[in-house]
Amino acid sequence: MENKILKDVITIVSGVPRSGTSMMMQMLKAGGMEIVTDGIRKPDEDNPRGYFELERVKKLNEDNSWIGECQGKVIKVISAFLFYLPENYHYKIIFMQREMEEILASQKVMLKRRGELSESISDEEMARKFSEHLKQVEEWLRKQKNMEILYLKYNEVIENPLYFSKIVNEFLGGKLKEKNMAEAVADSLYRQRKKL
Repeated sequence: MENKILKDVITIVSGVPRSGTSMMMQMLKAGGMEIVTDGIRKPDEDNPRGYFELERVKKLNEDNSWIGECQGKVIKVISAFLFYLPENYHYKIIFMQREMEEILASQKVMLKRRGELSESISDEEMARKFSEHLKQVEEWLRKQKNMEILYLKYNEVIENPLYFSKIVNEFLGGKLKEKNMAEAVADSLYRQRKKL
């Protein structure tokens, strides 16, 4: 049964941008999963180990006919595009969560580096929009009968990578290399930490 689960299921790593989705993709790749990525978005200063993205995901609302090709593999789908996943597949979704303050700080650094930082929207307004979006996504996910969700907090995974590698492995059928997954977590890349 466990083997069947991994073959038939599409594993999704999701969350809002800058919430730790790339780190989780890294962990799953290290653990032995086949990841679906096109390599178009190259590693940079914000994600030195890569983004593990697929451009087609950004057009799921226009065409989701190809998703079946991802069975038995893992793909990164940002939370806003989860609504467009076809209903006729079984998904296991690892949803990354992170302190809102850290997400906003991380996004700001990234946008500033790219010269895309807009001062027209305040942190408070952005936090409100993100919070509303996350609430909407979580409510929707609760109603989906073809989706199993594992919520993980980014900072907790970084603090205890071996423990959470075990949790993720159990969620995905128990065939992954937990030690390799844990070793893929780089504490040095946990920047924009919330000030205690």
